[in-house]
This record gives sequence, structure tokens and C-alpha cells, in this order.
Amino acid sequence: METTNCSKPPHTDEMQRFTSFAEFYPFYLSQHANLTSRRLHILGSSGVLIILIGVLCTGAWLALWLLPIFGYGCAWVGHFFFEHNRPATFKYPLYSLIGDFVMYREVLLGRLPL
Repeated sequence: METTNCSKPPHTDEMQRFTSFAEFYPFYLSQHANLTSRRLHILGSSGVLIILIGVLCTGAWLALWLLPIFGYGCAWVGHFFFEHNRPATFKYPLYSLIGDFVMYREVLLGRLPL
């Protein structure tokens, strides 16, 4: 009788515990392989930066509530409709936030395709 391995692939976050951002980032990139999803993340991060700069320049502090809505909204559309995976933010919120801006920088520097 042949035995099948029913465990999840090693790239899923349910099986891994990351103890550093350096360990986490390759996983983060694997969860953003779809270009449309990555573009939505870059759109969301750009919007967050624009809103933040606008708030700092104008003092319109109430607009800060737009940051998570715009940032997460774009990212989660990418995950649910294009990547078909669960955002790492649910399990690794700080690493995911850092990963988003590291990925943003890598896209701007041309190290990661968009």
C-alpha cells in the first residue's frame, strides 16, 4: 500500500515559526509571486505614504484612519483574488509590515519585477 504525504507544503506559514525577519522575508516573497498582487501591494503602500505625507503636511489627523483601509484593502484584494492565499499579516503583523516596505524598496530599485 502506497503512503501519501498529506502534510501541507513547507512554504505555508502554518508549519513555520520565524524567529527573524531574515528567515521570514523569503516566505513573504513567495506569498507575493503574482504580479497583479504585487502591484496592488505597491499601490497600497504608495497610497499609505501619500496619505501619511498629506496628513503630516496639513495636520488633518482624522485622515489617518485611511491608512489601514487603503493599505490593507489593496493588499488583501491581491491575496484573496490573485494569490489565493491568506495574508501573512494575520500571523506575522510586524514582519509583514516590514516586508511590505522592503518589497516596495526592491521594486523601486528594480531588483524585483513589477
